[in-house]
Amino acid sequence: MRFYHLFSAAALLSATTLWGQTWTVGNTTLTESDLVTGVNLPWELLWGPDDHLWCTTRPGEVLRIDPSNGSYTTVLSLNVMNNGNGEPGLLGMAMHPDWANTPKVYLVYCTGSGWNGEERLSAFDWNGSALVNEEVLLTLGAGGIHNGSRLLVLPDHTLLMTAGDLGTSSNAPNLNSLQGKILRLNLDGSIPADNPFPDSYVYTYGNRNTQGLALGPNGLIYASEHGQNSDDEFNIVTAGGNYGWPDVQGFCNTLGEQAFCAANDVTEPLMAWTPCVAVNGIEYYDHPAIPEWQNSVLMAVLGGLSGAYERLSVLHLNADGTSIESEEQFFSSFNQRVRDVAVNPYTGAVYVAFNGVSYPGSGPNIIKEFKNEAFASNVEWVPEGPQLTAFPNPNFGMLTVQFPSTSSTSRWEVVSFSGKRVAAGTVQKTEWTINTSAWSAGPYFLRITDGNRTQTLTFTVQ
Repeated sequence: MRFYHLFSAAALLSATTLWGQTWTVGNTTLTESDLVTGVNLPWELLWGPDDHLWCTTRPGEVLRIDPSNGSYTTVLSLNVMNNGNGEPGLLGMAMHPDWANTPKVYLVYCTGSGWNGEERLSAFDWNGSALVNEEVLLTLGAGGIHNGSRLLVLPDHTLLMTAGDLGTSSNAPNLNSLQGKILRLNLDGSIPADNPFPDSYVYTYGNRNTQGLALGPNGLIYASEHGQNSDDEFNIVTAGGNYGWPDVQGFCNTLGEQAFCAANDVTEPLMAWTPCVAVNGIEYYDHPAIPEWQNSVLMAVLGGLSGAYERLSVLHLNADGTSIESEEQFFSSFNQRVRDVAVNPYTGAVYVAFNGVSYPGSGPNIIKEFKNEAFASNVEWVPEGPQLTAFPNPNFGMLTVQFPSTSSTSRWEVVSFSGKRVAAGTVQKTEWTINTSAWSAGPYFLRITDGNRTQTLTFTVQ
């Protein structure tokens, strides 16, 4: 059970700003902190109905994260295609809307070997500690590129799934193929009777590789879609819509595209980006904690192959959500591919998953939290377990670690941001020191595994 308590905003700010960089958004100050470090290729971030943050990783793990202190448990490990290398792996996630009575988690993952495999949409039961009892609802092809796949449960309790074209553009307009589409299913895997094409999962077609889905105002559904070399798209999803790929990229703005669009009733995007910036996970934001971002879509941007454009984009919508009035860009100074974003419905904090500096992504990575402490001070999480701390940070030779729990199974390790383990041991005391004087300057993460729970912390050696 969660409990809430009150803090003085001034006291909380004075404590957090000592270690958290701050960002100014209009009249709002956001404090940055590392919620989870050392996780490899976080792909989906999702706020769960159990008031935890859930995460999929492309190498095949599902993490359940306590948002109050970043401690997490690994609740499922899957054997995925290419073990997370390239674009396939464990991808999108959604949860049953009647969680109290039907605690199910829906996952999309690629399985097989080499570059040809199977993509599965599966439902798993949540037993309170792990995901069990897999039920495969749908299978389609998987490949080295363009697998999609985001999931989104709609208010009518149907499920949308994005499916990429696998790099074969002729799949997208072909209504006999499930690739290059957005699909719609009932939660038991059956075809909804009111789908736009009879006896077909196809909901939209002419999609290249859609990797963002979100519900907006007035029942609108938004999607972000990768272009080829130009025209990444931000779209409104409409039943039966043709989005034009490969005959149209972005808007119908060439003579050939205009003729095709007129003949095929192509749906144009609300916004397009040229050159491609690699748009990804999206989330509608309307929380009072960051009033400057209300009625906006937060969009993760991976950036180009040459390491440019990485950011969190804030797409400011008009009043009814049918057009984009402006775009603001944040967090590009990290020079990290931004994969997904989620929102804490209580504090309004924004969680951002990073995937490394280059395509297609490399770990270890960080999930960061950006929070308006002045707003959140009245609705603050109480940690469920022991809190890991370490100081001084930055560190100049001796790091003091505090973790108020000891057991024969508790282990600690320090890993560099290149993935190399530099120190490890057993947690034998609630406080101990680590000599960092011989280590190279730079960032490290400390990880403690206490039973089935893991907690991480980032520090810098100078």
